Amino acid sequence: MKDARNATLAKNLIDYSVDLQPGEIVYIEVKGQASLELGKELIRYITEKGGVPFWYYNDESLTRQYLMHATDEQFKKLADFHLGMMKKTSAYIGIRGSENSFDLADIDQDRMEKYQKLFYKPVHLEERVKHTKWVVLRFPNSAMAQLAETSQEKFEDFYYNVCNLNYVKMSKAMDPLVELMKKTDRVRIVGPGTELTFSIKDINVVKCDGARNIPDGEVYTAPVRESVNGSITYNTPSLYKGTVYNDISFTFKDGRIIRAKSSSFEDKMNKILDTDESARYVGEFAIGVNPFIMEPMKDTLFDEKIRGSIHLTPGCSYDEAPNGNVSAIHWDLVLIQRKEYGGGEIYFDDKLIRKDGVFTDPALEKAFSEENLSG
Repeated sequence: MKDARNATLAKNLIDYSVDLQPGEIVYIEVKGQASLELGKELIRYITEKGGVPFWYYNDESLTRQYLMHATDEQFKKLADFHLGMMKKTSAYIGIRGSENSFDLADIDQDRMEKYQKLFYKPVHLEERVKHTKWVVLRFPNSAMAQLAETSQEKFEDFYYNVCNLNYVKMSKAMDPLVELMKKTDRVRIVGPGTELTFSIKDINVVKCDGARNIPDGEVYTAPVRESVNGSITYNTPSLYKGTVYNDISFTFKDGRIIRAKSSSFEDKMNKILDTDESARYVGEFAIGVNPFIMEPMKDTLFDEKIRGSIHLTPGCSYDEAPNGNVSAIHWDLVLIQRKEYGGGEIYFDDKLIRKDGVFTDPALEKAFSEENLSG
């Protein structure tokens, strides 16, 4: 059924997120049948604005057939084909709405690693992320509502409220936090099962305000690569490449994960962390601030923005905030520090800046309130 809110979302994606200019080519990747409705709105609006849409239908159930049987040479040829299209593209919009989030769960880990290295890395991490305007979002289909453990109707209302919030206001609200992080050297994270220290000195700080992900709402940087020491225990499930990992904990020494535990699929998790030498080092540290996202739903694009959360990411750093770590993986893992999740504290240069998910600066806390950021 056609939902008028898709037209609003499409307009926001084109006018704000990728800032489409006449004559630009937009590569639209649509995953899942339900996502076609948003895809139609995008194609219509891009064309009306004088852009040139290219659309490509995909789904994990289709990708699965390829992953199960492809050779290294076939991976490379598919990458070359998509790379050629991506290089001709001004902007990329990825709509993720697969019907089954677990379609890749039984794919051999070695094959997943090859796909990551031979296809995803050159096409997306090297070309799309570095050389196009891009935005990625999920679509509120029934599979996503099930992961969130709520009704379809309630989830759709939540989704459109989150995705169509006032990102101009959010961008402005982030500026003081960006400046605070730029002045910071030492970071200390404390909480249940967590006592972690690292430096972010002289590494750029980036605000995520709707230009790359929808929904958005995080400010990120990266630790100095070898500065991470101590332990962290994540309290949010992570759905990664078709497998759900729970109760992940890491112990670091001089930046490297020397011990990794999980209450589920621990061997598989460690194999991911052994994808390459840099996979056991951290490429991102971020603070989540979106007041409309409060609970985890096994979807990284939402979970990493949860208000009162942080994520500390094994794998590749971003070019916008580089720390020298180059890897085929980038695995965002989330720790919620609000009181109902066990609480926790963040210190910048020994000064408490957030306790139990609440900023100690009242003006900063108010800036990220639901009332301030409503569309």
